[in-house]
Parts: sequence; C-alpha cells; structure tokens
Amino acid sequence: MAIEDDVLVIGGGLAGATAALAAADRGAQVRLVSAKQSTLRHASGLIDVLGYAPAGDGPLADPFAALEDLPAGHPYERVGGEAVRDALAFFDEIAGDAYEGGHTDANALVPTHGGTVKPTARYPVSTADGLASDDRDALLVGFETLPDFDAPLSAAHLEAAGAPFEARGVTVRFPGIVRDDAKITRYAHLLDQPETVQTDRGETTAREALAAVVEPYLEGESRVGFPAVLGDDHTDAVRAELGERLGVDVFEVPMGPPSLPGMRLEDLLYDALEERGVRVTTGVPVVDYETDADGANADEPARIDHVIVDRNGTEIPHRADQYVLATGGLVGKGVESERKRVFEPIFDCHVPHAADRYDWFVDDVFGDQPYARFGLPVDRDLRPLDADDGLEFPNLRGAGAVLGGYDFAAEKSGAGVSLATGYVAGRRAAEEKR
Repeated sequence: MAIEDDVLVIGGGLAGATAALAAADRGAQVRLVSAKQSTLRHASGLIDVLGYAPAGDGPLADPFAALEDLPAGHPYERVGGEAVRDALAFFDEIAGDAYEGGHTDANALVPTHGGTVKPTARYPVSTADGLASDDRDALLVGFETLPDFDAPLSAAHLEAAGAPFEARGVTVRFPGIVRDDAKITRYAHLLDQPETVQTDRGETTAREALAAVVEPYLEGESRVGFPAVLGDDHTDAVRAELGERLGVDVFEVPMGPPSLPGMRLEDLLYDALEERGVRVTTGVPVVDYETDADGANADEPARIDHVIVDRNGTEIPHRADQYVLATGGLVGKGVESERKRVFEPIFDCHVPHAADRYDWFVDDVFGDQPYARFGLPVDRDLRPLDADDGLEFPNLRGAGAVLGGYDFAAEKSGAGVSLATGYVAGRRAAEEKR
C-alpha cells in the first residue's frame, strides 16, 4: 500500500521547505522527502532577490525595478513580481524577528568573509550592524584557528571596494580553542554555554575572555565584526554581552560552508514545518515513479501516480495528487550531465542544451556560461515543459535551482528564486489537489 498525501515535495532545501510550508498553509496534507541533509547548512543564510541584472549591471539598489526587464523563461518572469513580494512577506511571517530587511524594497549591502559586499533583500539580525551602507568605522576580528576568515585581508578588500567607512582587521586567538581543525559549532558552543576557559588570568567564561582579548585592539571603532560563530541557540545574548563588555555594536560576518547562519535558517524553517504538521523524511531518495497512463486522456499527458522511495534498501511507494520537484541544479544533482546529454534524473524531464557539449561552456572562466542556466523550462504555473513546449506531467511543478533560464551565482538571486518559486509551487499544488 502506498503512503498517501495531498502534496509530496521532493527536496529539503529552501525551495522545498518553502513549497511544503506554502502548501500546508493552504490546508493541504504535505509530506517532504529528501535524499540527503538539507543544503541550507552550506548557505550563507542571506535571502537575496536580485543583486545584479543578467547583463551584469549592479549591484542593484532596487531589485524589484529590475524584475520587469528579465528575459522570458527566467523564473521571476514566470511567477511575476507580485509573487516575489508575496513570497518575501510569507518568509517574513515565518522568520519573525530573526531577520531584517522587510521595511524596504531596497537591497542591503552585507559584507562577506572575503571582503566583498552582497546585495541582499533579507539578512539575519546578527549581521544588521555590519551593513556596508553604514558609515561607522569597523574593526573586523578573525581567529588564528579559523583561517577561512582573514580579517585584515577582508578589511583591505572593503576599503578597496569603496566602503564608506574605515575598516581594520586583526587576528587573535580564540580563548579555549587550540586546534586548527575545530568545528565552527565548537566556537558557538563555547559562547552559547556557561563553560569556562583557561586564560592567563585564570578561568573565566568564553564571552568574557573573548572580550578581554579584543578590547586592546579597539581604536575608537563603534562596531566590531566577528566571523559568524557567535553562538547558536543564544546568538542574540552572545552579541549583546560582547557588545556591552566592549562598548560597541557587535555583528557577524557571513561565512562559507558549513555556515551557522545557514544552520539557524534550517532550524527556523524545519521548526515551522513541524508546527504546520508537515511530515519530513530525510535520507530517502526517490528512485522511480509510475504514471496513470491507462486512465489518461489521449490528448493529455499522463499524471504521476506515485513515486518510489528507497528507505534503507526497501522500496516504498508514495502517492500524492500533486508533486513539487525541488532537488537543486547541477551542484545539488537535481540536474545531471553525461558526455552527450543533460537531464533531470528522477522524472527525466527535458533540460534544453546544445547538442555539442563544447557549446555548454565558453573559454572565458568569468564569461557567460551556458551551463549556468541549465534547468527545467516551465510554464507560468511552474509545470515542466517537454521539448515541444507541452506539459511533462500536469501534476508536477518545479521550484528552486532545478529550474533553468537564470544564473543564480552571477545574479545573486539563488535564495530569492528558491523562495518565490517554492512559494508559488506549493500554493498552486495545494489549490489544485483533488
């Protein structure tokens, strides 16, 4: 007997979680299955909408103004600008006071660990005091055992980029950590918990010890940025105590993977899924599917009847009325390539690409790479289209990086597309359930 739901979401990243939440919000019985752990823990935790136009113009001050000029087939063109706004409002309700940016249509410029600034529409409250539009001078603090954040180099890059403030960077030893391979969660745990660490002055809390290490380096700056390891469950309290001891505003600088802000976003979304009664199962890849071809109208494509999930070697059928595919792009293996073809591996949906694989890329590493736009073409209902622009399956929708027609890395639009298309796919799926 198949496990039955109204809506089955395949994929557990931002797009999949948003689709499941949006469908549940419309009263559907929803299940989310994912082949692996959520990719959110590798993300920055920032919610970008559109930082740069496809032609390269930017950084964009108003991403919504640029949505109107996007080419046909771009995911934002498919769903429309109003849906992007609705999706952000939906996210704001879920995120509550954990994120900022909802007060304006303008992008914020958030400094990253590499010393660049990222145009983004929503950002964790822990990063708010570090915005590059703020003209207050900043001290960036890195740790000897965390080489991913070179604070002096990042400060120099910010200065070279024309940031409207003076930035300095220093590197210190994090109290209580001596290993170069310590996990970022170890830093967060020491600051989260009332554990003591040994210092030259004796035993004290990690927060007090860190403030004492940093304080001598201050030269009148009114804000201090640390790599994003300032606690996990009690980030606000950690920042508040460090700020009080140093007499400054404290902010976090988003890091590369693994990312604590990404993990916090994952916790926020998955707590919301649990609250809304969404059934979540990870570590269970979808390996096959069957259609209701026998009952289909000769003039219409067959519907997906059920999918087969591999649960520890046992094949379990899952049946739903509507399906959302949010398995990621080339990086996430939601789109795969072989020497002669590019394809979607679960339902074998059509992925447009040149016949000659040497036309999938250009020699200029920084050029406009065709492979960056590989993904499913969809109609305005986000249903995948075949090579003749007909529906692949009338009860399947795509969301997030599995969609084609955009370059999320160049546009800085990845999270925004996942949020907007996940929201639309989930709502439409719930509205069309039988």
